Amino acid sequence: MWVIKYRKFFYLLSGFALLASLAAMIFFGLNFGIDFKGGTIVELNYTGTRPAIDDIRAAVNKLNLGTVSVQPTGDQGLVMRLRTITNDEKNTLIQAAALNATSSVVEKQFSSIGPSLGAELAQKAIIAISLVSLLIILFITFAFRGVSRPVSSWKYGLIAIATLVHDLLIPTGVFAYLGAIHGTEIDALFLTALLTILGLSVNDTIVVFDRIRENLKLKISPHFEETVGISLSQTFTRSINTSLTVILALLALYFFGGETTRDFALALTIGMIVGTYSSIFIASPLLVTWNKFSEKHVSNKGKKFLDES
Repeated sequence: MWVIKYRKFFYLLSGFALLASLAAMIFFGLNFGIDFKGGTIVELNYTGTRPAIDDIRAAVNKLNLGTVSVQPTGDQGLVMRLRTITNDEKNTLIQAAALNATSSVVEKQFSSIGPSLGAELAQKAIIAISLVSLLIILFITFAFRGVSRPVSSWKYGLIAIATLVHDLLIPTGVFAYLGAIHGTEIDALFLTALLTILGLSVNDTIVVFDRIRENLKLKISPHFEETVGISLSQTFTRSINTSLTVILALLALYFFGGETTRDFALALTIGMIVGTYSSIFIASPLLVTWNKFSEKHVSNKGKKFLDES
């Protein structure tokens, strides 16, 4: 299949995307939300017509409470995120958000998250992603234990993890850039999106790997590269169509859903696109590249042994 033939091009494309993502994370950093660094969430509901969001932002920014994130929810709701504040500061904030019409505003939520709790959440996030990655390696190694030639079963697991790292870094890099340009935050919903991407991406990869395993058992070709190409051809349309239906649903959520789920939908959309790409254009070609490298290494060792003899 042409994917295998032009695999070096896809490696370069992914390499460029990874470098750009890493550069964004290094130079811009990640704009962590209060879920990780601590702060306050205030949710309001307007019993009448909600004032213009720009007018509300202008009013609350005059209070010297630091950066205040103002996001509309629905037609009459509003969510504000900012540093930890006192009860008096909260009342002042609500009054400012009501534009001096406090009787028309109902407080739906007021919660604070301490820095220690945010740090604990970040630590648990790292543990969760690491544990999921380890379990994926073990599962794939076990599932492919009957296929050891020409590529060992554990190599399928490592390549799956390599593609997952690829799939996680690129959305994170995009959000680092968006955080610097538009103030987009890394919050608990973004973490949920990353864990979802892990599951969806590895599912696509395993579907292709499983077809390779079946074709190796059927011995449809004496050449591993050709077997992988045929397997990709058999699963290509299915992978694209399945991912496309999910992406269309996510795009609908992004454009027509609430403000609070927009970044979540964006992260998942990027992750689905990147995950589908890596499953088809990166994971399987890496099997071919690894196999060719192993064959060349064995051949060189054999040649060296004969020369020494």
